Amino acid sequence: MASLGDTGGEAPTIRIVRKKKGGEGHHGGAWKVAYADFVTAMMAFFLVMWIVGLSKPARLAISAYFKNPSLFATTGGAKLPVGSENPPNVSPPPVLSKSQIKEVEKVLNRAKAAILRDVRDNEEFRNLSDSIQVSITNEGLRIELIEKRSALFFAPGSATLNPTTVRLLQVIAHELRDVKNPLVIEGHTDSQPLNGPNGYSNWELSADRANAARKAMEEHGLRPHQVLGVRGFADRKLLRPDDPTHFSNRRVSILVPFDGAGE
Repeated sequence: MASLGDTGGEAPTIRIVRKKKGGEGHHGGAWKVAYADFVTAMMAFFLVMWIVGLSKPARLAISAYFKNPSLFATTGGAKLPVGSENPPNVSPPPVLSKSQIKEVEKVLNRAKAAILRDVRDNEEFRNLSDSIQVSITNEGLRIELIEKRSALFFAPGSATLNPTTVRLLQVIAHELRDVKNPLVIEGHTDSQPLNGPNGYSNWELSADRANAARKAMEEHGLRPHQVLGVRGFADRKLLRPDDPTHFSNRRVSILVPFDGAGE
């Protein structure tokens, strides 16, 4: 009779596998989240400290940017001043009383009458009289140069001012020079696609035309820093939404707001 161990083969091998518990330690991800929170908090802290250390005009410029970034952005290839060390008189718009608004309205009405008189009395502008609208709106004094036909104020598809347009803007600038409120100049196009080179579209064209008007007015009568903003709206604010490709949707607007904010 064979013994229990006499099986005629080798003894079986027994392996013991020990599993490691909790893989966090050095290779876990929880510490990364905590570290990211710490870095974000430090960045916010140093940003606040940097702003506190700036001059008052610089702080006002930053405040004005967050209230209306469009006035400081690059629009249609025309760069406007951004965060310069000496920003030009950036301050929050004043809150006007009813009597102050009435006083500003009188000044703007005088400017309106003077512009309409200059256009009427100048032989060169008589053919443009139906394309120049000057009105007092709930925003302020708005002067619009409306293209009732192609290439009336600008060369076709470009921001090149016609010579008569330059002289007209000179007359307008002369009448607005003594108005204390700043100006906002807006450019508008119709809905006809432009498809210019390098993606040049109605956005760029509207902003470039407004900026061309700004340059002409600053060179011929406006005070330094009198222009608060230049805006290009492309076809987003059509004068005739029922006829989006009509000539009259192409226009440049000069706004003198009651409160000086141009919002």
